[in-house]
Amino acid sequence: MAERRTTKKVVKVEVDREAVAEEAKASGSEWKPTAEAKSSATGLRVGAWVFWALALVGEGLAIYWLVWLEPFKPTAVAPWYLDSSIALYVLIGMLVGIGLLAVAGSQLWKKANRLDPAKRSEPFRFFVQNQLGAIVTMVAFIPLIVLIFLNKDMDGKQKGIAGAVGIGVLVIATILGISWNPPAVEDHPVDEAQVAEYTTIVEELTGADTVTWTASGTVYHLCTDASAVNRSSADNAIYTGTVEAAHADGKVGLTKEVTEELGQCSLPEPANLDEIEAQVDELRAEAEAVPAS
Repeated sequence: MAERRTTKKVVKVEVDREAVAEEAKASGSEWKPTAEAKSSATGLRVGAWVFWALALVGEGLAIYWLVWLEPFKPTAVAPWYLDSSIALYVLIGMLVGIGLLAVAGSQLWKKANRLDPAKRSEPFRFFVQNQLGAIVTMVAFIPLIVLIFLNKDMDGKQKGIAGAVGIGVLVIATILGISWNPPAVEDHPVDEAQVAEYTTIVEELTGADTVTWTASGTVYHLCTDASAVNRSSADNAIYTGTVEAAHADGKVGLTKEVTEELGQCSLPEPANLDEIEAQVDELRAEAEAVPAS
């Protein structure tokens, strides 16, 4: 293939199988999420925090309503306070609403963790990242439930009903927020079968088992002419080696921009290009999939 003279240094990478095996044994997989997976995870986490923020705002409003507006006092004058049973229904509605918001946030957060998991080798971060939904849920409920039982204007029956609803919603929302089988980076060892399949694809596309990548990228490319490897990078280097070497260096698979890079690398398009691109998409989806929590 024609190679462009680039301002970047080109570094040839050889596979040191013994070193790879020792590193895998010592620290687990060096799997990294793709840029697309990280982007999707970020969007999901933003959505989770929006729901959690609404749940915490709901908690704050409920506390303000109970403590300062005192809806259960006989002298309360706002229309929905005319009957304390109505105030009880409003409180129950608040509790359920806060629970629904907390659960919605937790589900988005768990989906994000499946795309961009934490490392099991970092216990504190691993616990917090995976159980944050349950933690936020408890923060959103426990103070409010305590205030319900301490409320001097509610009678025993009202406290019992509101408290039972609050505890019930808390338990359900917390259970739904827990990651029972949390995903981890270490759950993604290098898949030798994928390496073999990618090698076949690369050889069919380029005629050789040679790919290129950068230190910060998560995928590898077809040649040093590919625009993706010529972008600015901290070490100003392009790494080249076999598909096996790329995976050993933590890359998850071949870029999805196959058609574009064939043009950039002055390579002919094979007749079965659509099938190859579909196979790459399938392999990448397998690599990015994380066990459900």
